[in-house]
Amino acid sequence: MPRTVHLAGDSTAGPKTRAAAPETGWGMALPYYLADGVAVANHARNGRSSRSFVTQGRLDTLVRDLRPQDVLLVQFGHNDAKADDPERYTEPWTSYTEHLRRYLDAARTADAQPVLATPVERRRFDDAGDAVPAHGDYPAAMRALARQEGVPLVDVQRASLDLWQELGPDGTLDYFFHADDGRRDDTHFNPPGAGAVARMVAGALLDAGVLAEDEVRRLDEQVPDAWFRWLDQDPA
Repeated sequence: MPRTVHLAGDSTAGPKTRAAAPETGWGMALPYYLADGVAVANHARNGRSSRSFVTQGRLDTLVRDLRPQDVLLVQFGHNDAKADDPERYTEPWTSYTEHLRRYLDAARTADAQPVLATPVERRRFDDAGDAVPAHGDYPAAMRALARQEGVPLVDVQRASLDLWQELGPDGTLDYFFHADDGRRDDTHFNPPGAGAVARMVAGALLDAGVLAEDEVRRLDEQVPDAWFRWLDQDPA
């Protein structure tokens, strides 16, 4: 039976419209690294946290499509840190992990495989040119929860920080959303960055035994920019 990877997350992973191009969520690139028998249902949406994704009913919507042997891949952290927004904010060691457990429980109830993914790192460098972590205790809290609950962890935070360190301040410019019209941010991706993160995720799912060797592909390739597609309107 075909499997589906259901992605719950925020704007770093979510689908984008043509108006936002070349901004690209890494979830848009994930299908290119999975075999034809593995689908991707990208439920990630701009601005969501582990809390607001639940309170807005998006987890309930996702769960309706979960089937046995599917994968529920959960990545939050960017918007959970917004302490001035009670609708999104969670505290790393309490409400953040409490909300993440709701995703784990939902997957288990559906006989699907829950997987936690630490938040992808922003493009931040110190004066010495070293990549600097930006997510505080959220990645550590998620790692601890994965150990406690016995679920696979895709450590995107560590992998992306290592890649940004390797690329350096200049090399990472092509990976983040720095558009020709002057729009710039160091959180969201251009196609090369989205492809690089998606490749990390696919490889980690293979290494964790969540996906089999015949369920992944192209792990030594970069997705060509021409393969990406943007939506005509914002997803519901």
